[in-house]
Amino acid sequence: MKRQLQRAIQQRQHIRIIYLGSDGRTTQRILRPIEISDDRLKAYCLTRKAPRVFVIDNILAVQSVANRHAV
Repeated sequence: MKRQLQRAIQQRQHIRIIYLGSDGRTTQRILRPIEISDDRLKAYCLTRKAPRVFVIDNILAVQSVANRHAV
């Protein structure tokens, strides 16, 4: 999982994740990953239009998506 995330950071790819929240619910998000720090992913969430931090162990799936706009 970390390798996929690191590759997305290096290639400036947007990703779609399925995430298990602290409340036990799953959400689907589209992110622009920024950096990995310990067991956390710092990213800009395009779904919520705000910076967010995700626990990597709670990311259930990762998929690359085509960037709509070059960043």
